[in-house]
Parts: sequence; C-alpha cells; structure tokens
Amino acid sequence: MVSEEVKEEIVEKVKGILFILLAAVGFCLMSVFVRLAGDLPVMEKALFRNAVAAVMAFVMLRRSGEPLRVGEKGRRPLLLRALFGTLGIVANFWAIDHLGIADANMLNKMSPFFAIVMSYFILGERPAGRDMLCVLIALLGAALVIKPGAGLTQLPALVGLFGGFAAGTAYTYVRRTTMEGVAKPVIIFFFSLISSLVCVPFLIFDFRPMSLQQLLFLLLAGGFATLGQVGITAAYSYAPAKDISVFDYAQVVFAALFGLLLWGEFPDGKSILGYVLIIGTAVYRWHMARRGQ
Repeated sequence: MVSEEVKEEIVEKVKGILFILLAAVGFCLMSVFVRLAGDLPVMEKALFRNAVAAVMAFVMLRRSGEPLRVGEKGRRPLLLRALFGTLGIVANFWAIDHLGIADANMLNKMSPFFAIVMSYFILGERPAGRDMLCVLIALLGAALVIKPGAGLTQLPALVGLFGGFAAGTAYTYVRRTTMEGVAKPVIIFFFSLISSLVCVPFLIFDFRPMSLQQLLFLLLAGGFATLGQVGITAAYSYAPAKDISVFDYAQVVFAALFGLLLWGEFPDGKSILGYVLIIGTAVYRWHMARRGQ
C-alpha cells in the first residue's frame, strides 16, 4: 500500500509537471505571436510584451496582498535582473525574427547552463566538474545550431545564444534577489515595469505604426508570456527543480511543431543533433539531481 504522504507527493509532482508544461506552451505561443506580428522594430515588440506583463503582474500582486517593497540590499540585484532580463528578451525576439522558431527557442534554452557558470560569479557557488562538462557539451550542441563558418547567416544564431546567456544571468540574479528577501511577485512586476521603461526611449527614434492585427498579436504575446511566468512560478512551488525542470524543454518541441505548421520550417540535421546534445545533457543533469548527486 502506498502511504498518504507518498500519494500527496506524487500529486504535487504531477501538478508541478502540468504547470511547467503550461509554462512551456505559454512561452512558445509568445514566440509564435512575436513572429506573427511581422516586420516591427524589436524594441516595439518588447515594449508591448513587457507592458502587458507589467499590468497583469501588478494585478496579481495586488490580489496576493504582497507589499510592494524592496529592501536596500535587494535593489541592486533586482536592477541587474531587469537589465539582463531585458537584454535576453530583446535578443530572443530578434533571433525569433531571423531564425527558425525552434532554433531560436533552443538557443534560449541554453540559459540553465549559463546559470551554472554565472552562479560562480554572482553567488560564489563553485560548480562541480560534472556540471562544467555538461556546460561544454551543451555549448557544442549550441555550436551545431549556430553552424560556425556560415558567414553572416550565423549572426542571428549568435544573438539567440547571447539571449540564452542573458536569460541565464537574469535567472541567477532572481535567486540572488530572493536571497535578499524580495518576494517573487515583486520581482516579476519590477522586471516587467523596468524593462518596459527601458524600451520607451528607443521608440522615439524607431516607431512604426501597427495594424489592429499586429496590435492584437503583440497583446497576445504579452499575455502568453505572463502565462509562462506564472506557470514557472507555480510549477516550482509544487515540486523542486530536480524533479521537473527537464519538462521545460517541451517548449522546443512545441516550437518545432508550430514552425512546421505555420511556416513550413523543419530543423536541419546539424540543428537536430544540437538539440539532442543540449536536451540530452539537461536530462542527464535532471537524472543525477534526482539521485542526489
């Protein structure tokens, strides 16, 4: 007989997996609607994505009753989280416009490996040799997606990889900020607000009027991005990262399906091999974490 405690733990893990899959769908659809918005400046797309997320995050913050307060020690890491998070979004959106949507999502999913490296500099955590080997293998996988030697055609992939680096750094600063006592809903709101404000000055020099359809697509992108953020937050409140983090890579599968259905995109052999290396390494780390190693 399975004890009630074990049953409850299984239910919590299932909830965590379902929420992280929901987040994967949310972030994937964000990418899809950013692409569907067409030939608009990247900063314009980023503004709408972040502004919608800021409004929705503020509403959720007010409903939660969490005070909108940041202590002195939490301000610097919060600002750096917003800075790197904004760079990550802008780079990711630019890559989405210039790469196959699956490739862009895969390069963005390099963020956990970059977080391993940046944790040493930001948190003082020395990674194990096994973790650094995983980073190197994942970078090899990213190189297969980037395809060095392809001339200027590799620039969008390099920008996409930088987006993964910036996102990984931002996630590391999220942890640093929570260590300073800042609540997660407050972090989400301030990130969305600050990143929106950063985008505004760029529109003075490069604003393009949009159609009603483009506006709708960008509003949907912002809504699904918020769904992704809420899903990730909920997932890790039900189960630890070592049990569910690998399911986040379902986003790449969803992106590949949408890319094939909407744009007839199919990753080439090198990209697929790169996916296998990156996701395989993530699965290995997940397996070792579950074993407590």
